Formats: sequence, C-alpha cells, structure tokens
Amino acid sequence: MKKVGFFQSIRLKLIITIILLLLFPIQVIGAYFSQQLEEQLFSNFRESIVKNTQYLNYQLEQAFAKERKEDGPTLQEDIQSILSELNFPEEITELQVINNKSRVIGTNNPFDQSIVGKRSTQSRVNRTLLIGRADDNVVFNTETGDRTLVMTFPIFQQNNTEQKDNIVGVIYLEATLEGVYEQLQDINQIFANGTFLGISISALLGIVIARTITKPITEMRKQAKIMGTGDFSQKVNVYGRDEIGQLAMSFNELNDKLKLSQATTEGERRKLSSVLANMTEGVIATDHRGTIILMNEPASRLIGKSFEKVQGQSLLDVLHIHDRLEDISEIQDTGSIIIDFSEGDQQLLLKASFSMVQYETEEMNGFITVLSDVTEQEKLERERREFVANVSHELRTPLTTMRSYLEALTDGAWEDKEIAPRFLDVTQNETERMIRLVNDLLQLSKMDNKDYQLNKERVDFNKFFKHIIDRFEFNKEDHIQFVRNLPDKDVWVWADKDKMTQVMDNIISNAIKYSPEGGTITFTAEVKPTQQKLYIKIADEGMGIPKENTEKIFERFYRVDKARSRKLGGTGLGLAISREMIEAHEGNIWAESKEGEGTTILFTLPLMNEQRRDDE
Repeated sequence: MKKVGFFQSIRLKLIITIILLLLFPIQVIGAYFSQQLEEQLFSNFRESIVKNTQYLNYQLEQAFAKERKEDGPTLQEDIQSILSELNFPEEITELQVINNKSRVIGTNNPFDQSIVGKRSTQSRVNRTLLIGRADDNVVFNTETGDRTLVMTFPIFQQNNTEQKDNIVGVIYLEATLEGVYEQLQDINQIFANGTFLGISISALLGIVIARTITKPITEMRKQAKIMGTGDFSQKVNVYGRDEIGQLAMSFNELNDKLKLSQATTEGERRKLSSVLANMTEGVIATDHRGTIILMNEPASRLIGKSFEKVQGQSLLDVLHIHDRLEDISEIQDTGSIIIDFSEGDQQLLLKASFSMVQYETEEMNGFITVLSDVTEQEKLERERREFVANVSHELRTPLTTMRSYLEALTDGAWEDKEIAPRFLDVTQNETERMIRLVNDLLQLSKMDNKDYQLNKERVDFNKFFKHIIDRFEFNKEDHIQFVRNLPDKDVWVWADKDKMTQVMDNIISNAIKYSPEGGTITFTAEVKPTQQKLYIKIADEGMGIPKENTEKIFERFYRVDKARSRKLGGTGLGLAISREMIEAHEGNIWAESKEGEGTTILFTLPLMNEQRRDDE
C-alpha cells in the first residue's frame, strides 16, 4: 500500500476545515466592515466639503447681491478676492465660480487664471444652473488611477431674508479622494494582519488537534498494512474510550479473529498450491456461471494469457469454444474436447477435460477444466496414419504389378519365349523398386531412432564435388549439359563422405530425371567466410515446382507429379533422407523454384576453422 502523503492526509483536511471555519466568518465580517467603513469615510469627507462650501456660498451670495459703483471693484474682482482669502482644505484641488451665463469668473488655482472669462464646458454646471440643485459625482482617472469627487452648488440671488429666487451662479469644485482610500487601505491592512495572525494561531491549534485525531487512525492504517502481509502479531494502541478508541478495540478484536482464520486457511491453501504447482497439466476453475476464478501457471502458458487478464471472463470465450457450446451447463455432458490454439505456423492442440464441482447438497458450484498439450501426440498420430497409408500405397503398386505378371506366367505365359523374358524383367524391376523402398525406410528408421553414426573426416569439398559431377557426367545422356561454377581453391569441411555422396546422388539424380531434352544442370559452390559456411546449388531447367509446394518436397513420400515420379522409379524418400543427413552435418537444405523454369536445391555446410585446418 502506498504511503499517504501529507497533502492527501486527513490531518491536512482537518487543518483546512478549521482554517476555513475561521476564515469564512472573518472574511464576511471584513467585507461588511470594509464596505461600511468606506461609506462612512466617504460620507464624512463629503460633509466636510459641504460645510466648507456653505461659508463660501454665503460670501458669494453677498458679492452677487452687492450694488456696484463705477469706480468700485467689479464682481469678478470681489469673487477672486474672496477665493484668495479663504483657506481651503488640501483635498480641494480645483474650485471655480461660474455665473449664470456659464462663464468662469473666479478660480482658486493661481496657475490657471487663463480660464477666467471663458465658458465652462462641464455638463453638470449647466445642469445645476438649469434645475438649481447641488450635484456630486465620483470620477475615476484611468491614466493615473486617482478618484476625484466633483461637486456643484448653485448660488442664489437674495431678494429678501425669506427666500432665494434667481440662480446667479454655480460653485464648481474637485476634491481628491485618495486620502480617504489611503486611510481605508491602512485600516484594511491592519485587519488583514490580524486575520493572518488569527489564522496562523488557528493552524497551529488545528495541527495539534488533527494529530490527536489522526494518530490512532494512522496506527490502524499501518496495522492494516501489516495485517495485509499476513502478520497478525501486533495490535494498535487504545488512547481513550471515545468513538476512535472503540474503533481501535474493535480493530484488535478483528485482528485476533483474522489470525485464527488465517491459520486455518493457510494449511488448505498450501495443500491446494502444492497440488496445482506440481501438476504438468493446466487447471482452470470457474464458478457456476462459467466465470474464471482460478488458474495455475501451466494453464497460463498453454493458452498464452495470464490469470490477471482472464480473471472474471467466461471460460467459453477464453477457450474459444462458444461456437461448440451455447451454454456453460452443456460442459458437464461434453467430457473432453480437442481445441485448436494454433497461430500461423505455430501449431498447438489442447485437450480440455471438464468436471463439475458440487456442494454437499449436490448443487452445482462450478467447473474444473484440465488442459493438456496433445500437439505432438496428434502430430505423431497423423504422421503415423499418413506414413502407413503412403507405405501401403507405395508397396501396393509394385505388388499388384508383380501379381498380375506372375499370374500370367503361371497361366502359361512362361512358355512364350518373347513374352516371358519381358514379364520377368518387369517383375525384377518392381522387386528392386520395393527393395529400394524398404532400404530407404530402414535408413529413415535408423535416423529417427538415432541408430547411426557419422564418420566425419577432413574433406576438400571442391575436389569431392568435382568427383561426384564427373561420375554423373560420364554416364549422363547427351541431351543434358553440365555447367560448373566451382572455386579454384580448396574448400575444407568436416563431413561423412559416404553420407554426403548419398545426398549428392539423390539431388543430382532428381535433376537429371526432371531435366528436359537439351536442358542444363548448373553446379555452384560458393564460400562465404563471414558466415563460415559453404553454399552448394544444383539447378535444373525442368518443369519446376509450385511456390506453395517448395517446402513440402522434403517430406516423406511427397511428389509434385506422382504419376511421373513413379514412372521414373522414385520412392519419394530421397530428399527426406537428404534433409536428415544435411541437418546431421549442422547444415540447412531448401529449394527455390519457379513453375515451368526449373528447380534449384541449395544446402549449406559449416567450413572448418583456420586453426583446425592448419592442425590437420
């Protein structure tokens, strides 16, 4: 079991829970406090600006109501004098007095006196002149990020002490709010620091509390892991009588019961494991529905699938027998079947024997399937049947011929001086053919039983090959041509000359038999030092062999053209014997052919190494 990391542990979850339980109300309170504080600070700031403006408004009303003499100061001079004498708060960055014709007649900014006498473009100024009501708004500067409170106040002309009738002007001012928000930010920072301190203390307390809760659980987890390995000797500590303490006591009781059950089942498991492990056959167990619940290693090797892969799958699907059996209940009537698990050239035949497992109440509990590899048995049985059939067929033809001719001789043909010699000649040829067949069979039997011995010696295969070719060339017919492609140097191999002579005789005889009139037989010997092998090729220009049959010509009794082969006196065993002998010399033999263009028989022999050749 993988160790639980801190970030996945219940301890961290408890700590986070405690922190969240504290953090959530703090954040709610903080958000509410910050909002109310912001509104309060803004309200106080606005009231402060309004109070400062009320006195200014009073003086401006007096200035607008004052009668003007020709030699006295103008309205604009009086207003500018009032603005100069007043001590405005630092927060007011811009203050303008505008008449009812929207012209600026005074400003507190000594560096921007050029706007005096010009029309104001502020829409809220015109709105205040129109409706005669004070207006304010907060403007956010996207370039600097500053927030500014913009306010307008109407100036009325006083007709008497009771009322104000006409609007004679507007006070326009801009006051920065950055001081308010800086103060709000300082307060929020103090609150955040307090929140962080509270959460830190809560986290430390949470760690202590979580450890007291998770420590018994951690011990039980470790004990469960130990119990999973089969060790029931240890117990967990009980720290109290609460729910976790009772859980620890129940866990220890469970440990004792499992220990007893483990001791009981371990003996049975060992017996079953010993039986399954020492079986050469594969065993598959299923439940009553045919689902695989157990399989030993030999069965895994036979079907080519691990138990983990087939566990829980249907036995019919795993053994590929669902086309033979529609339901798992039909298995009990089947007994045993042969299943073909062959893939490509790899042949595999399995014999599956089925038996039913029952409860004591005779209710069906499942099935046991025993798998056995019968590939070699089936192959040997098939080869035995084919061999017997081929031998019987090969012997029947000459025996039938001999019986027919002997019956004719017995009936009086022996007295005919012309017919009798011919009949006896046929009988003798068929007898020799049977003798060759029996001799070949005896030789193959010895090879199969390893009842022979190779008398290897140091042979110059180039010289040996030339001698074999010379012998056949001396007795060959004139319509066949021999072509030699042999190396000029000595080629040394370690071989049995008698056995290799028989191999060469079989191959060259076949080439001569199947060569057409005017045909050419090519003999090639090629040395490949990198492979330490000698390649021999014997090619004819006969009828050739179909591509799909080139591998079969080395099988016993196999003939491409059976009628012609028998007519030429072949037994169908020559190439089979040649293959056995070449393989006994640690070489390989194969055929290359194209139908209608001829056949090439190739075989290899290992070269003698330089050191051994020099020692000889």
